[in-house]
Amino acid sequence: MSSGNVGRLPLMNVVKFKGVPILQQLHLEERLLRTSPQNWCIVNDGTDEPTIVMGISGKPAELLEIGSVLQDKIPVVKRFTGGGTVIVDHRTIFISFICNKDAVPTVQPYPRPIMSWSSQLYSKVFQGVGDFSLRENDYVFGNRKFGGNAQSITKGRWIHHTSFLWDYEMMNMAYLKLPKRAPDYRQARDHSDFICRMKDYISRQEFINRTISALDSHFSVTSLELKSFDSPDDTKFMPSSRLLGKQELEERFESESGNVILQSL
Repeated sequence: MSSGNVGRLPLMNVVKFKGVPILQQLHLEERLLRTSPQNWCIVNDGTDEPTIVMGISGKPAELLEIGSVLQDKIPVVKRFTGGGTVIVDHRTIFISFICNKDAVPTVQPYPRPIMSWSSQLYSKVFQGVGDFSLRENDYVFGNRKFGGNAQSITKGRWIHHTSFLWDYEMMNMAYLKLPKRAPDYRQARDHSDFICRMKDYISRQEFINRTISALDSHFSVTSLELKSFDSPDDTKFMPSSRLLGKQELEERFESESGNVILQSL
């Protein structure tokens, strides 16, 4: 695939997956961010099993119903980027942009300008589809969220990635607590009133196709296949996204339970 502007626009490699485990995807993205000199768009259409993904500074006791998470054996991943907490599964669509700072020179390498750039790109994707806007750090239709964003910025590169709720199982939202630091527009709404399903507005494939097409105005787009997720032997790369162990969650749960008992005395 080519935009016809080869030589003038920076190259963007697009890689599409289906059902790749989210932890594996995060490891790949961090490797590309830190060891590749190229620009990348990673599309993962769903992940293999329900998984909770937390930002790098997220605290399980504050964000999760840890007792239910442990009882139902829901994996919990702490990713290498910031942002909030989400539960993802085969209904979620993941799209990530990994860019050199000079590939988009009009965008200062700070969270707000990157969010503004991405929202303008998705405005093209959702043209004629719902009442799309960027509300604080979320993508919304009207006042209901369907896309959560996270970022990481290095010296010369940045990543912006999004979990899109094409569909979801409402029961899974019960594993997440109402965060203490919620966006103002949420107005303490529970999950059922706060989020919406993209499938009510657009098909999965049309959304993915529109997103890749929207990149054409910024990049010379080419499709690639990655045959391996592993780091090359000569790369001293250690991913920081990780699966939280059962013992670690149990300790958090016991600590949380103890605090609740103390507060009630």
